[in-house]
Amino acid sequence: MKKGIHPEYYDTVIKCSCGNIIHTRSTKKEMHVEICSACHPFFTGKQKIIDTAGRVEKYQKKYGKRKN
Repeated sequence: MKKGIHPEYYDTVIKCSCGNIIHTRSTKKEMHVEICSACHPFFTGKQKIIDTAGRVEKYQKKYGKRKN
């Protein structure tokens, strides 16, 4: 490997909004994520609606149940 062209590699702490903390290695010292494997519906089997900027309400308003 050439010297001086590779980024620094650190012990990293990844913090999820659910409170889960993951220790790994990366080029960043600390990361914050919204969803991790401990709270993601695919891994937990529980349905959880994650709404960012009112997208769920906007969809339901546009395509939700309509009265005939």
